[in-house]
Amino acid sequence: MASRTASPLVHPDPDDFDLFKVMSALTDETRLAIVVGLAASPGLACSVFRQDATASVLTRHFRVLREAGVIRQHDVGTRRFNTLRKEELDQRFPGLIDLVLKEGAARVTPRADTDSA
Repeated sequence: MASRTASPLVHPDPDDFDLFKVMSALTDETRLAIVVGLAASPGLACSVFRQDATASVLTRHFRVLREAGVIRQHDVGTRRFNTLRKEELDQRFPGLIDLVLKEGAARVTPRADTDSA
């Protein structure tokens, strides 16, 4: 069986960000909670997010966010770390991510166990 790091992670260039893909990625409450959590604590590993979902479901949520350009992921050993691509999103869609974070913080509680990061 191939390791999960056998396939390269796909990160779109900021010029290729699509507003509708970004907004679609942010409509899900779990993904919105992930983004709010990453804004508060950048560089968290996937494993620290405490969601009421299986690991495979969370993996899909992270993939949707990554492929839309909302987050960047990189592997260190067996852990996958995530950062919000705020600066790049601000360049492409000025003010959008700030509005999402402001409104999102009122809607969801970030579910990250930052003590184990």
